[in-house]
Amino acid sequence: MRNFLFRLIGILEVAGGFFGMVAMLRRMLPWGSPHDSIVAVIGLVLYSFVLVAGVLLIEGSEQGVRLSSWAQLMQLPLLATPILSYALHCGAFVNVFATLQWPVRLGLDWHVGSEGFLLAVAGPGVARMGVNLLALLSWLALRLR
Repeated sequence: MRNFLFRLIGILEVAGGFFGMVAMLRRMLPWGSPHDSIVAVIGLVLYSFVLVAGVLLIEGSEQGVRLSSWAQLMQLPLLATPILSYALHCGAFVNVFATLQWPVRLGLDWHVGSEGFLLAVAGPGVARMGVNLLALLSWLALRLR
């Protein structure tokens, strides 16, 4: 069971990391604004890290387990405030979030076969905070040594 979970996590990391790298390269290549290019380079580095972690995890390396744990922790938080926004997912996500306005609303969103990266100094007018449950469960599974 452990090997199956590790391979599944690795496959999602490799697929999400690869598609994320392609998306960040497409975002970088028109050489638009410097701010957009910097965010694309940061995204490219993060997705490259996740891709390498996934490959090492599939190979069964202990370093792959360690790097994949960090990759899952990077995908854990969801933050969208008027001051700062951050979100990252590779391969799949199950997000549970709350809008921070009165009345507080809880939400659930999920998708398989996707990648996404958001890093912005500004964000939406209505703040949302949440957690990627799939990343949390994957991180916990990676701790099963």
